[in-house]
Amino acid sequence: MAKTVNTRYDVAEHLRIPEETAAYLEACLEEANGDAAFIAEALGDIARAKGMSQVVRDAGLSRESPYQVQSALR
Repeated sequence: MAKTVNTRYDVAEHLRIPEETAAYLEACLEEANGDAAFIAEALGDIARAKGMSQVVRDAGLSRESPYQVQSALR
């Protein structure tokens, strides 16, 4: 009998295009039922998928902002 190999699933590896990201965020907002921690985790997944540098550029934030955002998401 073959052994089963489990690997850790990382949703950030599968959010490649804006449509996938939008669908993921929409699904998370529906599932969250007002749970701010759940929504924050989803936003963190999206930030990891895009790369924090790109998120900062897109949002027009300062250089220090990614560190502040990461601290807030923990």
